[in-house]
Amino acid sequence: MKASPTISLKEFSRRRQELMAMMEADSIAILPGAKRVARNRDIDYPFRQDSDFHYLCGFAEPDAVLVLVPGRSHGEIILFCRERDSEQERWHGAITGPERAVQLLGLDDGFPINDIDDILPGLIEGKARLYYGMGAHVEFDAQIIDWANLISTNQQSGSRPPGEFAHLGQHMHELRLFKSAQEIQMMRQAASATADGHLRLMREMAPGLREYQLEAELAYGFIRAGARSTAYPSIIGAGDNANILHYIENNDTIKSGDLVLVDAGAEYECYAADVTRTLPANGRFSPAQVEVYNIVLAAQLAAIDEVKPGNHWNQPHEAAVRVLTRGLVELGLLVGVVDELILSGAYKKFYMHRTGHWLGLDVHDVGEYQIDGQWRVFEPGMVTTIEPGLYIAASLDGVPARYRGIGVRIEDDVLVTRQGHEVLTLMIPKTVADVERVMAERAA
Repeated sequence: MKASPTISLKEFSRRRQELMAMMEADSIAILPGAKRVARNRDIDYPFRQDSDFHYLCGFAEPDAVLVLVPGRSHGEIILFCRERDSEQERWHGAITGPERAVQLLGLDDGFPINDIDDILPGLIEGKARLYYGMGAHVEFDAQIIDWANLISTNQQSGSRPPGEFAHLGQHMHELRLFKSAQEIQMMRQAASATADGHLRLMREMAPGLREYQLEAELAYGFIRAGARSTAYPSIIGAGDNANILHYIENNDTIKSGDLVLVDAGAEYECYAADVTRTLPANGRFSPAQVEVYNIVLAAQLAAIDEVKPGNHWNQPHEAAVRVLTRGLVELGLLVGVVDELILSGAYKKFYMHRTGHWLGLDVHDVGEYQIDGQWRVFEPGMVTTIEPGLYIAASLDGVPARYRGIGVRIEDDVLVTRQGHEVLTLMIPKTVADVERVMAERAA
């Protein structure tokens, strides 16, 4: 059996060293991990680690804090986490504990999380700058402020709080934007699991099913492939539901003649995939559906062609908008000159979102889209989605009946390479012929 990809301790160490190299002299960085969140009485939501915290150490337990202190003589990398507790472990499973966590993760020092109020103020005291993601963890924000106030009111000679607070994300998120070779392997694994789920759904699609039954097929495929969760709530929108951009009720009955928009991606070891396919419920596209579908597919292919080093972030969107607008004119849904319709934004009646977003540890991943007011230029290691669509809601006035209720979106995950790009999710069929062929396999 082929070994599953993973992030090495050496890579985690490299990330921490890169971040510390960006920090000012005489500074400290503090990153709280995620906490368990109550769902209802005695039940928590499934735990998922904070993405920034995971990026730097990979520790998968709640109630932990990572501290980076460049130049500290007793060790620069410190982890606060839960202590071993046999009673808690009997109920909830193994707890790593500070000592073992330091050994397993290649860190310098570890302390019980319950001792953080006694230890961390002493590490903060006197530092010129404290790096922290203020606003991301409201409860922990209050602790940071309390520690700073405690230092300020300390009467001991020379005691002083940090001279400056700095947002950690400005450095952290720049590092996360560029995926390493190991990260790309993780994202390939997420893409592969996503393909398993989408292919299974295509083969199980049939009129009369409820949308949530298709959601179950996706989940089965993802989990069987080793991706234990979805990267975001799956969208299974049949008929006019496809025209609700963030439709997640997934409760309607699928009818023959419907198109079903499926926007779903697996998450593997915190790395996300994000894929949309639009499928005919009965396995065959109608002529009107083919007309709209092929315009969206042409727009997606044109946009993907623009993903390459040296091009800027907005070029795929510009390419998609041009193809979509030209197609809307050909369908008679817009009237006028293509350039003028683009300039006026007339296409937004049918296409109202951007053509993509960064992808990585978050499905809408971190990273700036503009720098100093200019669109960012693509560089190798970036990963973006490309997801144009056309949404012709049944309620729209002045639209021929044959097109009403058709919603189409096609989305893939695209890696910027030195030579151009690689579509990580290319194995999931998307041409009319390929979709119909795969959907026919169940009947065969």
